[in-house]
Amino acid sequence: MTINKKPVEVPDSMKERKLVEFLREELDLTGVKNACEMKSCGACAVLVNNKSIRICNSVLKDVENCDVLTIEGMENEDGTLHPLQKAFIDYGAIQCGFCTPGMVLTAHAFLMENPKPTREQIRKALQSNLCRCTGYQQIIDAVEAASEFYRK
Repeated sequence: MTINKKPVEVPDSMKERKLVEFLREELDLTGVKNACEMKSCGACAVLVNNKSIRICNSVLKDVENCDVLTIEGMENEDGTLHPLQKAFIDYGAIQCGFCTPGMVLTAHAFLMENPKPTREQIRKALQSNLCRCTGYQQIIDAVEAASEFYRK
């Protein structure tokens, strides 16, 4: 598999290990969160082959031969923030930050598919990612603003 555009070899002895644990504990990619363990809050969302999936119950063998992208892999090649990450900051869409990686990655997958969304489409795309701090207005504003980047 590749994780954040880098090849990663997983020993057979680890293939039943939870992906979220592997990312956090073996690769120190702590942007992915393990919150509900029921795939219902979205904090564990990463992209697998450019699709947002919740990985709190996924095991490594579920993503063999796949491309996995975590929030740490979103940055530009020069180390600067991706425009979507920057929009979340600029629009005050981050407070505690716990939901932010999953929210950003879900929005990223959505905007790659729909670079000119309506606000209602953004709401619908993010409706299953839970945020307990900001409310959703700033998040929708940030995604809407960042969508211009995806149209290029």
